[in-house]
Amino acid sequence: MAILSKSNVPQFSVDVYQNEYLPEGGREVNAIVTVTSTGGGTTGGHPLPGAATGGRSAPDAGVVIMVDCSGSMEYPPTKMRNARDATAVAIDAIRDGVAFAVIAGTHVAREVYPANGALAVAGPETRAQAKQALRRLTAGGGTAIGTWLRLADKLLSSGDAAIRHGILLTDGRNEHEKPEELRSALDICAGRFTCDARGVGTDWEVKELTGIASALLGSVDIVADPAGLAADFQAMMEKAMGKEVADVSLRLWTPQGSEIAFVKQVAPVVEDLTGRRTEAGPRAGDYPTGSWGDESRDYHVCVRVPNAGVGQEMLAARLSLVLPQPDGTPQVLAQGLVRALWTDDMAASTRINPQVAHYTGQAELAQVIQQGLEARKSGDMDGATAKLGRAVQLASASGNEDTAKLLAKVVDVVDAASGTVRLKARVADADEMTLETRSTKTVRVKK
Repeated sequence: MAILSKSNVPQFSVDVYQNEYLPEGGREVNAIVTVTSTGGGTTGGHPLPGAATGGRSAPDAGVVIMVDCSGSMEYPPTKMRNARDATAVAIDAIRDGVAFAVIAGTHVAREVYPANGALAVAGPETRAQAKQALRRLTAGGGTAIGTWLRLADKLLSSGDAAIRHGILLTDGRNEHEKPEELRSALDICAGRFTCDARGVGTDWEVKELTGIASALLGSVDIVADPAGLAADFQAMMEKAMGKEVADVSLRLWTPQGSEIAFVKQVAPVVEDLTGRRTEAGPRAGDYPTGSWGDESRDYHVCVRVPNAGVGQEMLAARLSLVLPQPDGTPQVLAQGLVRALWTDDMAASTRINPQVAHYTGQAELAQVIQQGLEARKSGDMDGATAKLGRAVQLASASGNEDTAKLLAKVVDVVDAASGTVRLKARVADADEMTLETRSTKTVRVKK
């Protein structure tokens, strides 16, 4: 493990877990890479706005809150009221000195505060003004989320904030723009800011919102009861305020003849990064990881290496955490190595590393939940039973209790160990959507 840092960013460390032994003819090397960031000053909660921060200035950050104000937010009327209240709570959690704005989203996007085409700087006065502006939010019109994201991008790029973040709330489907218009907006915004997405109620599309959060490297969740919005918004904003460095990439270098098969984030959620590679020089590629505070994440890296004889050893990949710098030379924050060693010792070459085994199971768990729910929706009850039974088995074996509880609301569990289940005849929309939305959340390996 190597640790490199400068005083202006958190300290990063990389730990690599793998079985480096391959049988003769073996070509696939799997490793779990744990990346940990410390020194961001976010452990133990967040200071209240205006409170002393121990000499630490607010992060160089900008945040835009996008609130769905379409007509459906008025049914029931408490939904719009809860959205206003939740946004006010989020504004209170913005630290002094952080730039911010609020957007009202319908079939068009409108800047509610500060309403001057730029961002306001958080302080007692601007927070009070923003909360006053929220009182004028009313519901009416359609939903075109791409326009909200484009305006958020324009506002966030109007300043020079290094950490750029969005929070998006919607209660419905994106019915007033074509799917390709939303896709185009996401392509424009990807890499420019991160965004957490929340669906309130049960009339929104899970794949739509998870697609937004995935493209913009943020979190996604359901708030089935609008009364829960305030607590969720506060937690989201506090987490955003804890970010200390943005635009960190996982750079993978491979020697001649080797190639990256896939790169996936596997904790705290499963996110396939393979298709997001950007070339970074000869035999090297960068995979985006977004913004970091005090936290730890796990990545599964699979490398295909050239065939070699027994006793030969090679470096399969070199991993670096890199941060772009103004002069174009990236700052290397931490490094780790993935190795390959060919052996005729059957016991050594067939041993599966516990971390690799665990996260392979967690990735399969996310996949079979989504496949099972899709089969159930299409009327394939046998397929749904098989897939969701496998999900119950995997959740039970890995100790993923949260997912096991969500599955138990969709199926009756006969025997968790064997994955024997019966589909429930009636399932609440909120329970099915919660399972689908949270299907990618994983549990970490028990040390």
